[in-house]
Amino acid sequence: KQFVSCENSMGVVHSSEGKRTPPSEKLKSEVEIVCDLGSIMLDSSSIPWEEYKTNYDLIRDDIEKVIPGFDDYNKRVRQPSGFYLPNGARERQFNTASGKAEFTINELPENELQEGEYIMMTIRSHDQFNTTIYGLNDRYRGIFNERRVVLMNEQDMKARGFKSKTAVDLFSVYNGVKREARKFMVVPYPIPEGNVATYFPEANTLVPIDSFARGSLTPASKRVVVTIEN
Repeated sequence: KQFVSCENSMGVVHSSEGKRTPPSEKLKSEVEIVCDLGSIMLDSSSIPWEEYKTNYDLIRDDIEKVIPGFDDYNKRVRQPSGFYLPNGARERQFNTASGKAEFTINELPENELQEGEYIMMTIRSHDQFNTTIYGLNDRYRGIFNERRVVLMNEQDMKARGFKSKTAVDLFSVYNGVKREARKFMVVPYPIPEGNVATYFPEANTLVPIDSFARGSLTPASKRVVVTIEN
């Protein structure tokens, strides 16, 4: 019997396993899907995809080898409450030359937008965990029964002649490639002028795969230049 392990919002790593009977024998786990993709697309890799698929403990063994704080991973994750990951801020231990927390000063980017352009960021709703969507009600923002929405400053809406629930299409252009996300609904929201927000993954099609942070290589999902048309 297999189980996955995950980290919760408090930095606790614990085991997790399904309680319901799968609706089909052909239903694959997330681990099996990833391993199958890896074995097909990276068949020359030294990663033991087939072994991983049949024994999740092997994945945890390899995680333990490369990530600090996962000592005795398979043993500790089987404890009823899991285990806490190291937290430098909580434990007052900082891996710096001074041994103290060190702050950096970072320049803000210049947002030189053309008329009709906005900076879009993608966000999660209240009832969403990463790309898993549990419902259609973002009660923190007062949005219900809809996810294809674009949150927009009321002054920007007024300048464009948009009303609440106006149907619009969104477009982004990066390195000569045009991307589009159609059939969104405008929602007034107290967001700074010149900025808009959309949920992911609905707006992921607008995020250029070759626009990413220099250090982490994370897609620049918080800064996508878009235009809006209706």
